[in-house]
Amino acid sequence: MTLWFLLIAVPMLFGLYAQVRVSSAYNKNIQIPSRGRITGREAAQAVMASAGIHDIEIVRVEGQLTDHFDPSERRLALSEHNYDGTSLAALGVAAHEAGHAIQQKVGYSLMNFRQVLVPATKISSGASQLLIIAGIVMGAKGLGGIFLTLGAVALAVICLFQLVTLPVEFDASNRAKAQLVTLGILDRDEMPGVNETLDAAALTYVAAFVASLGSLIHILLILNGSRRDD
Repeated sequence: MTLWFLLIAVPMLFGLYAQVRVSSAYNKNIQIPSRGRITGREAAQAVMASAGIHDIEIVRVEGQLTDHFDPSERRLALSEHNYDGTSLAALGVAAHEAGHAIQQKVGYSLMNFRQVLVPATKISSGASQLLIIAGIVMGAKGLGGIFLTLGAVALAVICLFQLVTLPVEFDASNRAKAQLVTLGILDRDEMPGVNETLDAAALTYVAAFVASLGSLIHILLILNGSRRDD
């Protein structure tokens, strides 16, 4: 029970904390307008232009914090509040996504590696829970053990993807923070709001990795225990 709490419950609570923190930081800083009053779209465009990037489409998407950069489609998507917004949060998120575009242009190796992992990760994300549930229901021996082993492999792929994602996201945020000040989009004394928003968002990626790693270790311990019982 103690092991389950450490490997499953604690990461789950950490994940909830990360979600609350990012929501709180974003909702706080979305209310603080930047002095320059340029929009998130304009900020993303300026950051990319500073790196010689002029062929990335910037589009508006529905939802909150649905922002993302699609390197295969060469499209930068900003949620409505960040696309049109002039807040510290909007500019921080927009510049962060532009940071991913810069990573693609300069050939940032970890971003390229993450893209290679995307197909396998999509398959693993869809299959891991079904395999693990089937294995637990059937028991950790025989066919159930095979399902659990396959589930562990799928979780390992997910963990690898999330581990690689961490430096990719941190690097994009660092690029964003530097460019916002260098380009004069924000004054240095406005950066705490951006830092708070992006640092809180980064914490969600850490929480996701910790949760997946805890689940993987838990499954491996179950498999190891079943082998000892043989």
